[in-house]
Amino acid sequence: MTVRANVGGTFASRLFLVAALLVTMLCPARGQKYEGRELVQAKLLADVTAVVPGKPFTVGLLLHMVPNWHTYWKFPGDAGIPTEIKWKLPDGWKVGEIQWPIPLKLDEPGDIQIYGYHDEVLLLQEMTPPASLKDSTVQLAAEASWLVCEKICIPGNANLKLDLPVAAQSTASNEEIFSRYRRSLPQDWPAAGIARATWQRQATELRLTVESAALANYPAADFFPVPEANVVVGHPKVERGAGGQTIFQVPIETADKNLAALNGIVVFGQNANGPGRNAWALESTPVIASTAVLPGNLARFLLFGFIGGFILNLMPCVLPVISLKIFGFIQHAGQDRRRILRSGLAFVAGIFAWFIGLALLLIALKSAGREITWAFQFTNPYFVVLMSAVVLVFALNLFGVFEISLPQFANRGVLGWTAQEGDAGSFFQGVFATVLATPCTAPFLGTALGFAFTQSGWTILLMFLAIAAGMASPYLLLSAQPAWLRLVPKPGPWMLRVKQLMGFLLLATLLFLLAVLGAERGVEAIVWTSCFLLALSVACWMKGAFIVPTASSGSRFVSIGLMLLLVLGSAWYFIGGKFAAAKTVSAETQTQGGWQPFTPQLLENELKQGHAVFVDFTAAWCLTCKFNEANVLEAGAVREAFERHGITKIKADWTNADPAITKILKQFGRPGVPMYVLYPGNHAEPILFPELLTQNLILEKLETVSPNVAVK
Repeated sequence: MTVRANVGGTFASRLFLVAALLVTMLCPARGQKYEGRELVQAKLLADVTAVVPGKPFTVGLLLHMVPNWHTYWKFPGDAGIPTEIKWKLPDGWKVGEIQWPIPLKLDEPGDIQIYGYHDEVLLLQEMTPPASLKDSTVQLAAEASWLVCEKICIPGNANLKLDLPVAAQSTASNEEIFSRYRRSLPQDWPAAGIARATWQRQATELRLTVESAALANYPAADFFPVPEANVVVGHPKVERGAGGQTIFQVPIETADKNLAALNGIVVFGQNANGPGRNAWALESTPVIASTAVLPGNLARFLLFGFIGGFILNLMPCVLPVISLKIFGFIQHAGQDRRRILRSGLAFVAGIFAWFIGLALLLIALKSAGREITWAFQFTNPYFVVLMSAVVLVFALNLFGVFEISLPQFANRGVLGWTAQEGDAGSFFQGVFATVLATPCTAPFLGTALGFAFTQSGWTILLMFLAIAAGMASPYLLLSAQPAWLRLVPKPGPWMLRVKQLMGFLLLATLLFLLAVLGAERGVEAIVWTSCFLLALSVACWMKGAFIVPTASSGSRFVSIGLMLLLVLGSAWYFIGGKFAAAKTVSAETQTQGGWQPFTPQLLENELKQGHAVFVDFTAAWCLTCKFNEANVLEAGAVREAFERHGITKIKADWTNADPAITKILKQFGRPGVPMYVLYPGNHAEPILFPELLTQNLILEKLETVSPNVAVK
């Protein structure tokens, strides 16, 4: 017999409970009749009309209880005994574990909490017959035992038999009841994009945190534990956290100091113990930040990272700076193989340097307890100002306003590994191009990063190395195979015009960055940033005009002093003063095209009413987002489909790293934007889309939304 007591209960109450159950266990099986009534009627059912050799089928033990009496779940709670089934099967037969429907959580006098079933329950087990059967009929026999309780508890048992014919084919039987109870079985734990579980041990309590927008939409949620025999659990408590978090607190008593998690099911629905409840089965090894990763899984995600890094070269946000990479190969066409390889390696080193630096920064932030996301730097307006300055300086260099060169001590010292400043230029080009590529979340990349951000620091570092390798691979191959550059025209005077053209493309990138600043800080921020960039342009002109090989040392000294005064003074006045005073732009009360600005309350209210909702997680600096919006979400066919199905369209703007949006991104296992989620309505599971959208994909998923759900 299994007896569970509430943690914190008195020893006397536990002793009384044990004694009461021991007395009831002494009653014989015929005691199942109480006051002239048969308390439990037991029967075996099969979901087929005949047994087909070698083909599995399902058998169920049906227990029908009189009103107000109950039997117990596999973990009975503070008191009780689970139902047992002992099979007597012919040789060669196999039987699976009992599949337990979602139980009720019942409170009894004396602060006793149990898990069980009222009225009726069907316990399912899969049967697998041998590949050959000699007899024309098979008899399945089982001894079932249970404890049924109301104000008193009475044990019962029954010897049951089920005769089935043997045939080459069979049809379904007892479809309604099997279908009904299969729907009430706990489901497997969903993907990380839908629900993420994390355990924490705090002395005599385990805390289970489930991050799930889907779970947060249900008014009633609970955790039913299934502890090991040496663990006593108390009554779980539930609280709702911010951003879709549901936290379950489970008191425990155990001598095992290493116990960090429990098996169980997370149960949710409109009402506690109400009809239509659902449950997710949770094993004791969920996705936990400190959990070790199997080598096979790690290799698969690292491959995703490599592929995602390679695809970054083709993403829309990289196109404005792809010219720098192409121009570098044009410059080196016709040179000796070693020179081309060295320049290519320097470019690749720049890519790796940025990704390694970004990984180390994210690891440090995670160790400090901060939220970490992909492309987080672009949510900082000062970083965007810095990148605007870098883009402008590169553009002016391509226009010939000045030449970027390193001091002689740098060539002899830190950068002494390169024989020519062109290699250092290739390195910084690699860094620069990679920085402007990071706002994108390419296909495969979101999955890989979402996995890595939940793992250890070493795993994060390995993931960023894989991404860097993927992005660098095309340039490394071109550098190692210079014969492929024969198709490129040889260097000549025409390159000056191409170089200037590249400068205009960088100015286009500058306009993009200024637009991002406008979205983050408004028009005023653009004005003051432009004033600073104008002063920076004058300083670059002074460098090209006055700091030349023929200039005297005094002239150089004065020019450098004036340049520093101009750059630092304008940065202090325009950026440190005027720009800093510009307020962060808040979301508009109503966006264009029928889109509503995101708020947690809006999403929660729409889902509570059973409405279908499509959420576009975007940012002003995300060119992939803009590409998807212009070519897919705002296409006529897609807009018409949204309207026809009655979809509520919500735009979640992550330009300024809204914390509420960050939490939802993490709930779906995505490290950043773009992300697109369709909530079909009526509490159905949300649909997560890939980073790159197509009209056909959107239209196909919208057709799955029921017209009844769409009606508002």
